[in-house]
Amino acid sequence: MTIDESFYIGYISKTRGLKGELQFFFEFEDYKELDFDVLFVEINKKLVPFFVDQIKVQSNSTAYLNLEDVDHIDKAQPLVRKKVYLPKDKMPVRDPDDFRYTDLVGFEVMDNQEGKLGIITGVQELPQQHIATVDMGGKDLLFPLTEQLIVKVGKDEKLLEVTLPEGLVALYREL
Repeated sequence: MTIDESFYIGYISKTRGLKGELQFFFEFEDYKELDFDVLFVEINKKLVPFFVDQIKVQSNSTAYLNLEDVDHIDKAQPLVRKKVYLPKDKMPVRDPDDFRYTDLVGFEVMDNQEGKLGIITGVQELPQQHIATVDMGGKDLLFPLTEQLIVKVGKDEKLLEVTLPEGLVALYREL
């Protein structure tokens, strides 16, 4: 299994107790729909399979899990802060009409005042709203993804038209 044949779901955040239990943090949006019989942990740039004995998925994007042959804190500690993947064939299928803010990564941003700004390189989900990061000539421009700012989402042409607050783009250009 290689990283190209898999998809990233999150990372092991810490150990819990002395019997090798691990706390896992999901960065995959539909984590409740995943199948957890085998997890692939990235160790030294290679994916190492671990069979899941038990997993307790929480509602706050975390889970507590026990892995086969990881029965002591000394065996669990080296897995902390490691990225975890699943095979691509285990990725849940989404409805084509289910479009989310995170799907905007890779879209070009066009502001009605400033013109083309750059490509969205990331979308962060904060408690209040989603924030887009745009690569604007080597500088990161951040702006909230709100209905007030978004004019049009062109899915076919991968274009996001926005009207950003006056002075926001100029502020980032000055940095």
